[in-house]
Amino acid sequence: MENLRGIIFMLLSMAGFSIEDALIKNLAKEIPVSQILIFLGIGGSVMFASLTVLKGDRLYSSNMRSKAFVIRFVSDVLSPLFFLPALALIPLSTAASILQAIPILVTMGAALVLGQKIKWRRWSAIIFGFTGVLLIVRPGMADFEPASILALLGVTFLASRDLATRVMPSGLSTFTVTTYAFGASIIAGVMLIPFFDSLIWPTPEQWFWIVLLTVLGGLSYAAIVVATRAGDIAVIAPFRYSRLVFSLLIAVLFLGERPDWQTLIGATIIILSGLYTFWREQIKSRDL
Repeated sequence: MENLRGIIFMLLSMAGFSIEDALIKNLAKEIPVSQILIFLGIGGSVMFASLTVLKGDRLYSSNMRSKAFVIRFVSDVLSPLFFLPALALIPLSTAASILQAIPILVTMGAALVLGQKIKWRRWSAIIFGFTGVLLIVRPGMADFEPASILALLGVTFLASRDLATRVMPSGLSTFTVTTYAFGASIIAGVMLIPFFDSLIWPTPEQWFWIVLLTVLGGLSYAAIVVATRAGDIAVIAPFRYSRLVFSLLIAVLFLGERPDWQTLIGATIIILSGLYTFWREQIKSRDL
């Protein structure tokens, strides 16, 4: 029963993040991406700082001086700095497909940065996954979209964030870390101001969407926390890939996108690679 609860909350979280991506993409037609990031960062910081205080956790800890926390914070600044402009410029289906490469990047980073031993099977899965990324991005081809490189850079820093989280001091609470992650979004938004249109004062309707995005992002994050703490993570974690399914449905039904066969095949390859990598990690952990 706990596994079912975890799966449901994981699906709700991935659906929420997919809707959030689509709303950001739509809102970026009217409001500069830099301003959206600043607003979301402020709203998220206030929300999670309040939850941190209500939970009785500290907003500052000496653990924040650790190298892992600093790397995570810098990654939290750089990931939206690249990924959100890409989300505004390329199809949602493309951005969501590239996003699925995070698990294989984390596995590769664990080997190259953290010194984790990875055998040839998982290296083969990583290489296989990157062929899927190449199918989606298509560098050097006529339909290559340069903004896809921004998405790849954003995903790389998201993987860096996840790697840093693995080795971060355990004394830092989830809510505290998330508060600083949203604070990092404010910095990213300020850094993007020179590259986008001048800041504007949103209309009442635009304020509604900004508030909705903030609440939806918070609820989606809360749902993933509940999901990862319920049941067997080996059963629940693969449902993260449902985010791509939700994003594709939204892209086709509401944004009028028609993903081509290269994108669909590339996304399938990435997911299969990620699932295989995850399965091999579970086998290794059971053998230890």
